[in-house]
Amino acid sequence: MKHGPRIAIVGAGLGGTTATILLQRAGYDVATYEQAPALARVGAGINMDPPVIRIMRRLGLESRLKALGRVSQRRLSREWDTGEITFDVPVARYPELYDGYHFSIHRGDLQDALSAAVAPGALQLGKRLTGLDDNGRTVTLEFADGSRAEADLVIGADGVNSRVREILLGPEAPTYTGKAAYRAIFPTARLGGRLPADHEKWFGPNGYFLTYYLSQARDVFYFIAIAWEDWGASDFAPMPADRDRLRAAFAGFHPEVQQVIDAGPAELSRWAILERAPLPLWSRGRIVLLGDACHPMAPHMGQGAGMAFEDAVMLVRCIEARAGQDPTEAFRLYAAQRFERTARVQRESSLNLWLRYPMDPSWVLSYDPFTIPLVTPPPDALSGAA
Repeated sequence: MKHGPRIAIVGAGLGGTTATILLQRAGYDVATYEQAPALARVGAGINMDPPVIRIMRRLGLESRLKALGRVSQRRLSREWDTGEITFDVPVARYPELYDGYHFSIHRGDLQDALSAAVAPGALQLGKRLTGLDDNGRTVTLEFADGSRAEADLVIGADGVNSRVREILLGPEAPTYTGKAAYRAIFPTARLGGRLPADHEKWFGPNGYFLTYYLSQARDVFYFIAIAWEDWGASDFAPMPADRDRLRAAFAGFHPEVQQVIDAGPAELSRWAILERAPLPLWSRGRIVLLGDACHPMAPHMGQGAGMAFEDAVMLVRCIEARAGQDPTEAFRLYAAQRFERTARVQRESSLNLWLRYPMDPSWVLSYDPFTIPLVTPPPDALSGAA
């Protein structure tokens, strides 16, 4: 039986879909609005660490995902030119250390698994948000197609270009980090019989080159190459690129990197890496943000999606913990749990030193948003403030 406030979620990406599933299972009336007209298989590779694996386990999706993606047996950090291994990350020990594993999969396969776990009727497509009106009792959502909806709480999970965030804070363009990402997926057979380690990151002076598999059989290969360079366009929409431009950006990298570039497709996609400074305002009134909508970050740690998953779990947990109270109390509690962690990950990601050399990663990998004790926010904290 449904109970409690009616909840609207704007954005059906990884974080928004996870929040939808958890809220439905907790018995809430949830409607999720996605601007895309269809759930297309978009995106590229994604790698996940034990905290996300444990969340997938709770959602009942671990077995399905494990059959599709690749559990890493070896993860290497390497010098860009000599190939020297600077850290052989002990991923084979992750199950005993962190009750999970390092894992890679096509983002589309992950999104498909999550979307299939949403109860019928909750997801509405082709709903581009244009306005929100919070009257203190309910929130009215307005969409580009002229339709409206009403909810008691609204969760903005609509990504780095969040319309919900813009409504709360005013227009604010994300910052281009000075880094562009080249991405490609292709059959591993094109590498001519060479099988790189499950996950290899080549650290260079002005960029890095990351490779991993997207299938358990290791027959689908993925790379993302981050180059420190001018974007060269008036907007930050993804654009096509070619192999010659990629070669120029990674000239001097090790021959094994050059082999991957040569094996990849001639046409590539190029993406701007965007971020925002950590802000204390995560909510206002009956509206709250999660994931990239409030803390977009550079991908250099591979933790952006993980933070969105953790946000979703913790937000639902805080809504449950403050059931029957003013929603601002739940949002204050949520921000108190998440602000410092996500801000730290943002800072570490920008440095691009994560696992380059031997270090203790337990502060990231041991975290469990389902079980970590809740920290009570200070009484003078604003709603959504750290």
